[in-house]
Amino acid sequence: MSINGAKPDKLKILICILYYFPHRTGMQLYIQRVSEALVQRGHEVTILAARHRPDLPAEEMINGVRVVRLWAPPVPISRGMIMPAYPLAAARLIAQHDVVSIHTPMLETALIAVLAGLLGRKVVATHHGDLILPRGVANRVIQTVMFMLYRFMAARAARLIAYSDDYANHSYYLLPYRDKVSVIYPPVHMPQPNPQRAEELRQQWAPEGGPIIGFAGRFVEEKRPDLLIRALDVIGEHYPNARVVFAGEYDIKYENTWERYQGLVRRYRDRLVFLGLLDDMQAMADFFAACDVLALTSDSECFALVQVEAMLCGTPVVMTDTPGGRVPVQVSGMGKLAPPGDYRAIGEAIVEVLKNPEAYRRPREVIESLFSFEETVDRYERYFRENAVTRGG
Repeated sequence: MSINGAKPDKLKILICILYYFPHRTGMQLYIQRVSEALVQRGHEVTILAARHRPDLPAEEMINGVRVVRLWAPPVPISRGMIMPAYPLAAARLIAQHDVVSIHTPMLETALIAVLAGLLGRKVVATHHGDLILPRGVANRVIQTVMFMLYRFMAARAARLIAYSDDYANHSYYLLPYRDKVSVIYPPVHMPQPNPQRAEELRQQWAPEGGPIIGFAGRFVEEKRPDLLIRALDVIGEHYPNARVVFAGEYDIKYENTWERYQGLVRRYRDRLVFLGLLDDMQAMADFFAACDVLALTSDSECFALVQVEAMLCGTPVVMTDTPGGRVPVQVSGMGKLAPPGDYRAIGEAIVEVLKNPEAYRRPREVIESLFSFEETVDRYERYFRENAVTRGG
């Protein structure tokens, strides 16, 4: 029986996260893509997030998704924010929805689990990677507290979602709850690149005609951009005109990686290009197409959506051999893996791909079938439906 005229199969889904659009990260894009796809299938989706910029409205509709933003004082804790009104707002919204989706790591995970339990709602939590912060006593405390809050929630969650079995089997967050972990590949959408624009970018970044090595991500410690810069010593032996082009934020407020590596950046400055954040997917597609190879040198990575995005644009990938992060290359064969922390091995892998590019390219339709967007949304819909409260009478 329907309630208030709603269709029996229509779900009301509450998604609890910290940042939402227009904040741009892989995690935010992940949630936005799934949310909008679920709305297109007829479901109601509400996002509860922080009002991370004062100019943003407290509530609005974005492509059919209701976004509720809570005020947060300008005193961030590492990557997080405190929202004083969160308990009351979360309780009100949880009661109005059929199922609750949490995206971790997130400070409010335990609170949401308690409120959902009291209000008779089940929690489906997607884990976007174990929290790893730079060294320091304060960061160790934050990591410990966040893990404790996560464990409280995970023990009570109906379902935990991981990006891959490989990551779930190595994650200190997920492994203790492996029996309730299901795997869903991330949702990847990528427009077709513009070949003319890609060629213009190549001329702009490498006027001498050398190969272009792309890096897509934040300039932060866990991504180890320093390893890619140092790898130019190895790459330069074969390609002296090679350039590394960084697409992503580099002066990050919550850590000092950019300042700490300024000596290294200055040393290689004539071979480095820093674009900053590209917040348009067409611009990202053209960026990938302009690169001869995408290199990701992280110490840890649960998947890295940019790998699949680059592959969809015809660009092979060199990825460090990390749990979860290695999956796109392993599944597709469109690239090479290198030992984490070893800039020489990374450089050698990049050279191998540059010398034999056709050996590492796969048709776009093959990549689309391996990492199917529709299948990703299908699985989310199924898990939400399985754990939604039964309405009617």
